[in-house]
Amino acid sequence: MSTVTQRINEIKQPRGGYIKPSQFTARVIDDGRKLAEEENIHASVVGMAVDYLTRYLMGADIEDAFSISIRGAKSASMLTGSNTEKVARKFLDGIRGTDDASIINACKMTTFDVCFRNPMAAMLAKGAEDTNPDADTVRNIRIMIQRSLDFWKAYGPITKDGFTFEENGYTATVDSGDGDFLTNDTLWDFKVSKAKPTNKHTLQLLMYWIMGQHSEKPEFQGIDRLGIFNPRLNTVYTLDVSQIPAHIIRAVETDVICY
Repeated sequence: MSTVTQRINEIKQPRGGYIKPSQFTARVIDDGRKLAEEENIHASVVGMAVDYLTRYLMGADIEDAFSISIRGAKSASMLTGSNTEKVARKFLDGIRGTDDASIINACKMTTFDVCFRNPMAAMLAKGAEDTNPDADTVRNIRIMIQRSLDFWKAYGPITKDGFTFEENGYTATVDSGDGDFLTNDTLWDFKVSKAKPTNKHTLQLLMYWIMGQHSEKPEFQGIDRLGIFNPRLNTVYTLDVSQIPAHIIRAVETDVICY
């Protein structure tokens, strides 16, 4: 049994990938702002901080926006008998917006995600006490949050965030995984890497779409486009599902997700 991302790492894709990244249409948004080249904390922490703070600033309850982090802190407290959950609550209480203190607390808070997603890896990961974003990193996060908010003004509204595929969407092979956002017609994933999308990213999107169809949940009806937004590159990537050959969809259904 695997998560969506674990399954993608387990299989070998056809040459170029089930969906080549070049199949996506790219639109660069020029807002005149430049990011600093270097950041002093892990890229995954930066990405989660941008994601969760954006959700919070768009109106989500802070408990919902940082729900995985909260669950991770609870798990750590139960497993180790420590006061991790109490420490995490202090960070959460210090998040109010995009001021420096809020961004720093958000970065520290997201370090608890790994305790929920991968407890074994948590023993090797840097903890909150070692996560101290410098001025350039804080500024980069603030800019990427603003870009994300601007993106949603143009491409929203969001109809669902943090979606899952219970119960018919999962299989004995892929038994967990959750996506980022849905709008009326598009399944969106957020990436904050310095690189353009890879065939792993495009396969992840296609798997989410297929799993959504199999789940028979109403929010996936009418979703006929896949999209990636990267606020670091300030670029939108989209692909209509109708442009994906039927045999590719069948192959991912049978060989990757294993329905």
